[in-house]
Amino acid sequence: MTDTVTIHTDGACKGNPGPGGWGAHLAWGLHEKELFGGERDTTNNRMELTAVIRALQSLKRGCDVEIYTDSQYVKNGIESWIHGWKRNGWKTSARKPVKNAELWRELDEIAAGHSIRWHWVKGHNNHAGNDCADALANRGVEQVLSA
Repeated sequence: MTDTVTIHTDGACKGNPGPGGWGAHLAWGLHEKELFGGERDTTNNRMELTAVIRALQSLKRGCDVEIYTDSQYVKNGIESWIHGWKRNGWKTSARKPVKNAELWRELDEIAAGHSIRWHWVKGHNNHAGNDCADALANRGVEQVLSA
């Protein structure tokens, strides 16, 4: 894996649950790509996960990836919690079903094809990449609301 791709992701929700959007900004070399979308009835955490999944799905081959997210849920989930969930048959330590398990499984599967370093950034803190992903996520919400 020789191509390094930098990805900034974000999710947004107007009401939680409610209409939501996701956004991802990808950059590699001199190339950039913006992705966004949304769902009519969703949650913020689902949109955060969807942003990362859609960004990784857009890659055509295995890459070195730097992912920046303002979601502790996504970062902690993929780096720490998921190992216990899989060991426990997709149950939490309290033996309850993992929320958004189908998205976590999808992310786990697609992430395995890449070498990923996860980074947390504080949201709404003048971080250019996060601000861009936030704007894209809000475009996803607007698209849902205007449909």
